[in-house]
Amino acid sequence: MSRSPTLRLVVLAAGLLLAAVPVAADPEAPSVPSAAKPAQPNAPAPRPSAQTPKTSTAAPKPVAPPAPKPAAEPPAAGEPFTYEKVVALARDLASRPFSAPTANLPKALADASYDDYRKLRFRRDQALWHGKTRFEVQLFHMGFLFKTPVKISVVDRGQEGPLTFDKAMFDYGDTGLAKSITGPLDYAGFRVHYDLNNPEYKDEIIVFLGASYFRFLGREQRYGLSARALAVDTAEPRGEEFPFFRQFWLVKPDPQATELTIYALLDSQRVTGAYKFVLHPGTDTRMDVSARLFFRAEIAKLGIAPLTSMHLYGENRARMFDDQRPEVHDSDGVLIHSGSGSWLWRPLVNGRDLRVSSFVERNPRGFGLMQRDRAFAHYQDTEAEYHRRPSYWVEPVGDWGEGSVELVEIPSDEEIHDNIVVFWTPRERPRAGSEMNFSYVMRATLGEPPDHRIGRAADTRLGSSVVPGTGEKPSPSKRLFVIDFEGGELPLLGAKLPVLPEIVTSSGSVRDPTVTRLPEGGRWRVTFRLDTKGNEPAELMVRLLLDGVPITETWLYRYTQ
Repeated sequence: MSRSPTLRLVVLAAGLLLAAVPVAADPEAPSVPSAAKPAQPNAPAPRPSAQTPKTSTAAPKPVAPPAPKPAAEPPAAGEPFTYEKVVALARDLASRPFSAPTANLPKALADASYDDYRKLRFRRDQALWHGKTRFEVQLFHMGFLFKTPVKISVVDRGQEGPLTFDKAMFDYGDTGLAKSITGPLDYAGFRVHYDLNNPEYKDEIIVFLGASYFRFLGREQRYGLSARALAVDTAEPRGEEFPFFRQFWLVKPDPQATELTIYALLDSQRVTGAYKFVLHPGTDTRMDVSARLFFRAEIAKLGIAPLTSMHLYGENRARMFDDQRPEVHDSDGVLIHSGSGSWLWRPLVNGRDLRVSSFVERNPRGFGLMQRDRAFAHYQDTEAEYHRRPSYWVEPVGDWGEGSVELVEIPSDEEIHDNIVVFWTPRERPRAGSEMNFSYVMRATLGEPPDHRIGRAADTRLGSSVVPGTGEKPSPSKRLFVIDFEGGELPLLGAKLPVLPEIVTSSGSVRDPTVTRLPEGGRWRVTFRLDTKGNEPAELMVRLLLDGVPITETWLYRYTQ
């Protein structure tokens, strides 16, 4: 039986948090996010090299009313609403002091329980563009954790019109919360549906709810990790700042269109932003993202294209959990395609201490949080279906310059916590009055990035290196590592070919390295013994070579006792 609840808490590594993250469950119910929790202790992050990274989250239904529509018909003529208008709004907003939005939310809604909030269901037949396009939009009610008002407008034939709140669009069940609403409200967010898996049913494919969080899906995928528009001072001593979306503009698609454009206005204490999202649903759903950022004040660590996920334990578990399931995680590793063309793989670890790792790069070709293990037998969870959780892959567009891919791993004791964060941070700090532009492509996939053709690390296991019967006592400083590689040209290579392992450690010593072609699946296995000779962490690097040429990505690991 699965222990995976619908509720997902986001735990990040500095100060008090959160922003809530949507979690999918019943398609009829709201995608309810997580609750706020205090963060774990944090530590500053150094910037070692990319090759050896240094480590320093029903009641009966009444007759449905008409579908929501803009408050007024779009004007017959006028200047078209474009992304540049959102850019102008963000620039103007940054020129003024930050002002937190006010909600005027009734107390009953502000204090609503998790269970009551889940009963606030948007009526499906009231969805925006219902029956008119392949895309439909359902809106989220304010309340529970979602007290920040979000304005939503529609752009139809180039003309903008706001969506006004109407409580008749919601079914309040037996909560009695409808009676508390006596004045105007805004929405908390929205989700988009599309006939992705079945032409007769529109699946939820993307949701924006809570701060700048969003999730999106490809075919036969199930929600797991999350994305954000921006991260500010993650794992910094001063505490994390959470930018949020103030307003969205949904561009009405043509009836048979297969892409959807969304504009968004971001705000925070020290930064504003104009975002453009173009969604392309498919087997690997793609989203093209453009961002223009304007800074009110200096930011120590800016996180571009941040991803958050959950990793409780995998086959390389660093701690023991009393759980019958072999593995529990939404993501099992970080993949980086460096600017030089090499591929780096870092398995995730849920250790006892906070870890922040920096992989220094220039113009990275891609990075992402991956769920590589697709075997149901490795999870044995029929409810959570971790084998169907997508990977998110980020492909930078244009010149991103110097910086680093940052990985934050936060200790966690439960799978309800998102405890992994990955993002790109530019080397140059943004200053007050400065601007930055970033564009990138995101993919939700069950496979590898489109241009990943080299052998990949499939499994990482480790245990005591003591040989039975020798009388040697087990020690955490002496470990046996077993790494399986697969894919690329590996299945085509015969066992007698001179495939050699390259193994490097930053401390201690490596002995007894072996490489073996396994009898099934075309896999090759590398084993070695590590003796750290003390408490100093060991940064490890392994890859396979044939005639001196790498035939696998570079496996990276940080072992601590």
